Parts: sequence; C-alpha cells; structure tokens
Amino acid sequence: MVDDEEQVRQSLARMLEAIGLAAMGSASGAEALAALERHRELILCIVDINMPGMGGVELLEHVRAQYPDVGVVMLTGVADVDVATHCLRCGALDYLTKPATLDEIRLRVTGAIERRAQELEARQVHARLRERLRELGRRQREAVNDGVTMLAHALEARDSYTSGHSRRVERLAARIAVQLGFTGDALAAVELGARLHDVGTIGVRDELMVKPGPLDAEELEQVQSHTLLGERILRPFLTGEPMVLQVVRSHHERVDGTGFPDGLAGPSIPLPARIVAVADAYDAMTTNHAYRSPCSRDEAFAILRDGVGRQFDGEVVGAFVKSGK
Repeated sequence: MVDDEEQVRQSLARMLEAIGLAAMGSASGAEALAALERHRELILCIVDINMPGMGGVELLEHVRAQYPDVGVVMLTGVADVDVATHCLRCGALDYLTKPATLDEIRLRVTGAIERRAQELEARQVHARLRERLRELGRRQREAVNDGVTMLAHALEARDSYTSGHSRRVERLAARIAVQLGFTGDALAAVELGARLHDVGTIGVRDELMVKPGPLDAEELEQVQSHTLLGERILRPFLTGEPMVLQVVRSHHERVDGTGFPDGLAGPSIPLPARIVAVADAYDAMTTNHAYRSPCSRDEAFAILRDGVGRQFDGEVVGAFVKSGK
C-alpha cells in the first residue's frame, strides 16, 4: 500500500489481512519503488493518487515500466471519472475511492489479482508463441539454405575444376569478414552469400564455364548474366536476406566502376560483395583449371594488391592478407 497518511495505510492493512493477504506499507512513491526492488515477490500495489512529491499516476507509470508483473490498483478520496480512466489507460487494474469498505476491498483486490494472473498467463502464451514462430522461421531458413546449397554443389559437380569452389570461397570470405569485424547474422549472411554466389551459372552453357580461349561477345554476355539470374532464382526464398542477394548480384562489380551487372563503383558496391569478390578471385587464381595452372599463394596476394583501386577494395584486400598471416 502506498499512501502518505499512516492511518490510511493501517486501515488498508487490517482490511487486507482480514481477507487473508499479507501487506506492507510505503509513505511515498520513492519508498514504494525501493520496496519493490527489495521484495520481488510483491504482486500488487494499492496506490494513492494524491501524494506529495511523486504522485500516484507517476508511480503507476514507473511500476508498469520497471515491474510489469506487479498489478496496481489506484486509490483516491475524489471520485474523478477522468482520473480513473487515465489510470486504467496507463495500466492500472482497478480504481478505489476512499473510504473503501471491507467488501469493496475484497471485491476489487481479488478481482485485480485474478486479472493480473490472466495478464501473466497471456504474456507467457504470447512469449511461447513468439518462440514457436521464431523456431519455425529458423527451420524454414535452414531448409531453404540446405536446398539452395545443394543446388550450388550440384552445379559445381558439372566441372571437376570448380568442385568445392563455393565452399572454399565461403571459408575465405568468412576469414575476411571476421577480420573486418563482422559477427552474428551479418557474418552468417556473408558466408551464405559466398556459398551461393555462383548459383546463377545454372543458366550458363556448360562448355562456356570451361572454355579455354577467350569468349566472344554473346558468350561473355551469357556468362555475365549469371549474377542477375542467381539473384532472380534466390529472391523468392531469401526475401529476408538482402545481404545474401547483394553478394549474388554484385560480386563481379569492380571498384573502378567497370564491373557488372550494374557498373557500381567504390563504396556503392555493398561491402559483403566486395569481400566475396576478393575471396572468389583468390580461389580462382589458386585452383587448377583446364586452361591454366594455379598461382602460388604469394603470387595471388601480389595480384590482389596490384588490383587495389581498380578491381578490388584496398581495405578488403588488406584484411584478407592479414587474415592469412
């Protein structure tokens, strides 16, 4: 009970004890908040509206914000419908007018305790429902990720020279991203984007993927289309993963603006795509291909450094080199 008049507190305490409830009193709002902090088992506050210092309405707002499991019943000597309505809107369970009779106290307090129990139960039900929805969403994302990952691996199986490419690019991109401070969901998005970056090659003729000589204009256009096709394939499944789609679309952009498909330059290229661009290029240079032998690690690092400012982002290359030391 919170009331600045000791006689009121004593009277309320006797009434509450008469209906089987233990009670304690506070003479001010500050004292009540301190009591709530010390006694976390408290379930209900009866609060006088008109008190010096912190008034009852202000105390109600503090209690609802800091101790949402504690129910509040307001108490006043004035039958003011507007005040009662405001208190109920602020979260009070009920409203009592002084002097309250024992029967009224019993009716209002037991009713408030029941409503508090119902609120807590509803809150727990909502919490369980939110957790269930999160779990369903997680399982759905895992199923989608597994499906598109299987597609990426199946595409690699077409060519022994590119087998394992997406896995290697994923590991390399993760190293760079960690070096640049990526964690949690952002890091996971970089990894998934790297794993799926070439999924659009499903629309490219097999012979073009391993052609040893230069591509003609039509062939080059078809190979380059894999970025846009990959984004179109994945978008229905990854609507909540914009960073992944950015990687798939933009990992062939160049910092000088001469890349594809959009001719983005510098910081206009999403950072995850700049990361995967470096990882992708490094793996391509250090892996054996039908049309050329692999570079050594040091040779690949030198080529990456030489491409800074034209093809590659300097910060990303620096992070990659540092992560490999």
